[in-house]
Amino acid sequence: MAEPPKPSLSHYLSPAGAARMEAELKMLCREERPRIVEIVSWAAGNGDRSENGDYIYGKRRLREIDRRIRFLSKRLEDSIIVDPAAQTTRDRVFFGATVTYVDEADSEHRVTILGCDEVDIGRGEVSLVSPIARALLRSRVGDEVTLATPGGGRAIEILEIAYPETVASPDAVV
Repeated sequence: MAEPPKPSLSHYLSPAGAARMEAELKMLCREERPRIVEIVSWAAGNGDRSENGDYIYGKRRLREIDRRIRFLSKRLEDSIIVDPAAQTTRDRVFFGATVTYVDEADSEHRVTILGCDEVDIGRGEVSLVSPIARALLRSRVGDEVTLATPGGGRAIEILEIAYPETVASPDAVV
């Protein structure tokens, strides 16, 4: 008998990331889509649809909204919610860790490792499947790891590993 497939790393989400996706899905279904449907309905009543900009744009926008709703619904259905605060092995880098490291140029950086669909580089968040996250995973403070870059490997040293203190959900997987 074959083993069940392992979950993909791209399906991991933090509770906060899942909440943001659920909020966007609700907003699209309850507010944005009904508003656009109303506009399209009004525009359709204005006669010739082939040259009706409100109608054409509205139909296009509805397709975009429906595509995003399908994407969010599927992602949330397939996602694995992992609460970083519930991490018991806090001396190693895993999903949800905030890692401070220094590179060869003595430049200090801080990144938080999160799911593919919830990262924001402006907030210092990186994807679990990004090169920096792959280099950092499972390492400890003081470890020197090699970051694969197009210009060759770069050595980085882990200075600090931190996890959130509060547990967001009792149902979260560790």
